[in-house]
Amino acid sequence: MDRDDGPRVRVPEQRAPEEPGAADSLRFTVLGPVRAWRGAEALPSGSPQQRALLAALLLREGRTATAGELIDAFWGEDPPSQAKATIRTYASRLRKILGQDTLVSEAGGYALRIGRGALDLTLAQDLAVEAEKARASGDRCQARTLINKVLGLWDGEALASVPGPYAENQRTRLEEWRLQLTETRLDLDLEVGSHAEAVSELTALTAAHPLRERLRELLMVALYRSGRQAEALAVYADTRRLLAEELGVDPRPELAQLQQRILRADEELARPADEPAPAAAPVKPAQLPATVPDFTGRDSFVRDLGAQLTTAEGSVMAVSALAGIGGVGKTTLAVHVAHQARPHFPDGQLYVDLQGAGARAAEPETVLGSFLRALGTADSAIPDTLDERAALYRSTLDGRRVLILLDNAHDAAQIRPLLPGTPGCAALVTSRVRMVDLAGAHLVDLDVMSPDEALQLFTRIVGAERVGAEREAALDVVAACGFLPLAIRIAASRLAARRTWTVSVLAAKLADERRRLDELQAGDLAVKATFELGYGQLEPAQARAFRLLGLADGPDISLAAAAALLNLEPHTAEDLLEALVDTSLLESAAPGRYRYHDLVRLYARACAERDEQPPVERELALSRLLDFYLATAAGVYALERPGERVLDHFTRTEYPGLTFPVRETALDWLFAESSGLLACARQSAAIGMPKRASDLLMAVVDLGESGANSHQFATAAKAVSDAARAAGEAQAEARARTMLSHVHSVSGRFAEADAEASRALALGQRAEDPVSLGQAPNQRGIIALYENRHEDAEAHLTQAMAAFRADGNKPGEAAALCNLSRVHLATGRTTSAVHLAQQGVAIYEGDATDLALRLANGKYALGLALIGSEQMPRARDALLEALQIFRESRQQLWHGMTLFRLAELHLAEQDGAQAAAHAEQALAVLRGIGGDWRRANVLAVLGRGLTAIGQRDRAQVCWSEALAIFEELRSPEAASVRALLNPAGVS
Repeated sequence: MDRDDGPRVRVPEQRAPEEPGAADSLRFTVLGPVRAWRGAEALPSGSPQQRALLAALLLREGRTATAGELIDAFWGEDPPSQAKATIRTYASRLRKILGQDTLVSEAGGYALRIGRGALDLTLAQDLAVEAEKARASGDRCQARTLINKVLGLWDGEALASVPGPYAENQRTRLEEWRLQLTETRLDLDLEVGSHAEAVSELTALTAAHPLRERLRELLMVALYRSGRQAEALAVYADTRRLLAEELGVDPRPELAQLQQRILRADEELARPADEPAPAAAPVKPAQLPATVPDFTGRDSFVRDLGAQLTTAEGSVMAVSALAGIGGVGKTTLAVHVAHQARPHFPDGQLYVDLQGAGARAAEPETVLGSFLRALGTADSAIPDTLDERAALYRSTLDGRRVLILLDNAHDAAQIRPLLPGTPGCAALVTSRVRMVDLAGAHLVDLDVMSPDEALQLFTRIVGAERVGAEREAALDVVAACGFLPLAIRIAASRLAARRTWTVSVLAAKLADERRRLDELQAGDLAVKATFELGYGQLEPAQARAFRLLGLADGPDISLAAAAALLNLEPHTAEDLLEALVDTSLLESAAPGRYRYHDLVRLYARACAERDEQPPVERELALSRLLDFYLATAAGVYALERPGERVLDHFTRTEYPGLTFPVRETALDWLFAESSGLLACARQSAAIGMPKRASDLLMAVVDLGESGANSHQFATAAKAVSDAARAAGEAQAEARARTMLSHVHSVSGRFAEADAEASRALALGQRAEDPVSLGQAPNQRGIIALYENRHEDAEAHLTQAMAAFRADGNKPGEAAALCNLSRVHLATGRTTSAVHLAQQGVAIYEGDATDLALRLANGKYALGLALIGSEQMPRARDALLEALQIFRESRQQLWHGMTLFRLAELHLAEQDGAQAAAHAEQALAVLRGIGGDWRRANVLAVLGRGLTAIGQRDRAQVCWSEALAIFEELRSPEAASVRALLNPAGVS
């Protein structure tokens, strides 16, 4: 099991250091136990004294050690009378092991003849030199990688268990070097922008080496860059007090200067030197769609926009907003200009279709989440709120030169959070509306093409030979298209695909069939008429696929989901969809994924309403899609929670879903399809399918705890609940409200969570729904526990347990038992708390695999109960098992909370350094999720850990923040934190 005991450098299983050469070459280690290998075979190193001789010779790096020097090394000033004979004996034994040519006698002493790469220490020294060179050349990421390799060569204490004064001196020297390397690597961490991740390790190191001022300095910088200015200043106060008490001196000038810079909020200190990066290897997004090879005309616009974008290299942030009617070629022009401007933005390009002309424009917080991931930000580091994401986005772009293409924006309000805030970056925006309220933007109005440009575009697609023979007819075609680029492209593509047609035939079709040439010259009707032309040329199966696929909400759709919606085999569906891509009526977002331009989607839906007969076919298509999503999500749920009875109460699906061989693949699908799944739940409830929509929410409950999807999940749950209420579907409403309660609880909104769970329970009783009859009181019990209403919690959980047992839901019963264990623990009944948790774990282990997610919940509860009963080793084992499963299941909330509980365990064991380190890790994992109440609890424990390691001023800052949160929430925990801040009770 991968146990997380703190922020130490992880070392792989010790093995002989690698070196090119023969398989029987000798290899040695001293950065840990003194060991020797010949090839892959470990050699005996003998007694401690014999290892001491080997170590002394290895550390000489080939130089001869005299007998006198070895005697001093082993025994110092008090050698035994037979010291020389003893050394000869040890040398003889080593020679038999290593070989006559390896250990040689010369000049009254001994020497080892080995290659430089045969010793881990010399390998570490060479890597350290390479790291210094990389850093000097400006390659910080490479330097960081190399130093991590050096540190990875250590296997515990150097020269472990080797006796003698020489070995002791060398241990001290090597430990000091190891610390210096660690400081250098941490310094590099800060230089490349990994300050938040460094706080936990620095907290532990300052506890282990309290008088080492360089570590304190690095910790202050890391805290300051993480937005924790008060804590950074508190570290200085702690250091000044400690140095005065222990050594009677003041902090060194560098530390005092750093304090002053933090007090001044020095902007230069707030960011790494030169160019920051969020990870060891800077992420360079390249998201621009491909430019069309037959781009035509627009020369003045290309020059104007290109000139505006290149000003971002100077001292301004360039923003250009390109407006025009649908189909006028805004996106094509913007993509073309963006590609030409790429050399001016060496740090990458971001792109998003904001779907502004559709029924549901993209939410800025969702777009920011995608952008942050593209820029290298981990999911766990992405905050939950729009303002926090926008702030992190601007900080991540600071110092970079990145081009952001915001395509198809709804209005200025949608894009303001998506704009970078610093020079060097530029934003290019396309929209159907002029953004006159976008301050500082360079506005460009794009009109239709000139006749010459339109004819040139048509000719490039159709071919000069065909157009040259019928130039007048070609002019009639582009005129009928209103000189709109999108309309021209579709018409020309139809003609190019049909070699038997002449240009005159196409012109006659436009004039005869549409009779709407005037409408082609203005507004959306022009685009619609052009789409009619393309749609009219589709084969019947293609036309059906086009209109039905447009019914589904969501930004895009996978091939498997599209096949379900169309009721076709995947390979057949793929042929149809690829044919639609060829006609430009559909876009291939990625291999196996498809999306509509928003206007095309609206047109496809209009076609479905007009042409899909009988109308019930539209509902059946969406029903199949819902079945596919529900069946697949239920399979993922079953892999995560084997034996769970909830699935038995789901509405029966007619269309099958996908199956997955392993949990990892299943979770990949769940999180990749999150937007489509939640959009389907919303849409299905709105069109009269609230039962299956509420079931789908329950099947994808993991999305509600993932952080990045929590807001979308809450929105979907509210929509399903409202639709179910309007339809009078008590069961569906009860389940949707149960899920809404769950996501409120995850976010720390306990009052709203309890209200929803209470309503869910009442509805469940009316509908006699076994699912909500068990889950709703279980949810209420958890909330009451959080709010310290222990009698209510016990009553709710007892009710939940009875409901689960009546339903034969053993995992549900186990969950209630584990939650009840926590109530008993909170009320001082530790023995029964352990017993209840053990009962729950026994059920999980009997009905599920040892990797089931629910088992992690059981181990978590058992770990808490064992802490309460002071069985610390068993508690640690239980919590570490839970931690591993939560990580593998991508349960970010419970991953963070388990780290928090490990911090509490370390406090109980009087290990303040590890407590503080784990609390710091919990804060990092819970960033953006879990709500303020959980953050305040972690801060309170962090403060206690910091106090234990002497960082009292920093602890006061943590407690002050925790108290402010608790007081705002009116939480009872405020009293205990207030007592920590004011232990003497002074008013």
